[in-house]
Amino acid sequence: MKRVLSIMLFSVLGVATYAQLPDIALKDLDGNSVRISELKNDGKPIVINFWATWCKPCVLELNTIQDDFEEIQKETGVRFIAVSIDDSRNEPKIAPFVKSKAWPYEILLDPNEELKRSLSVQNPPHTFVIDGNGKVVWQHMGYTLGDESVLFEVLRKVARGESVEK
Repeated sequence: MKRVLSIMLFSVLGVATYAQLPDIALKDLDGNSVRISELKNDGKPIVINFWATWCKPCVLELNTIQDDFEEIQKETGVRFIAVSIDDSRNEPKIAPFVKSKAWPYEILLDPNEELKRSLSVQNPPHTFVIDGNGKVVWQHMGYTLGDESVLFEVLRKVARGESVEK
């Protein structure tokens, strides 16, 4: 499988941008294949959030985002994809876990951590914002209460076509 990933450019804060997303296929909870390089959202932002069922900050972040997700989704048109990095042994637990949380996100599975490695994700949670042209314009590692407000502001800027300050 051909992987296309540009050279990472780092700002003083260590935020990387990529020319395009890697050509990797992941499965959704129904077993359908989704090519990451082909993600589209009609020019609106996309969020890719790496998480795991065993990661307490990940679950807290996704629960907290859920509180205002409907409003931010209506405002920005964001497509939110939560990529589970649980290994294949935990894979049967993911769908019931997500259902119990009633998360409104698209869930993709990365049990071999192929996408995680290709985007240089070290530990979850790790969130990427992709602009309408498919370019990663912002990322954030970890989670502390209040980080979702920063994410929402970034999404508003990207939705308006504004640049995101690093």
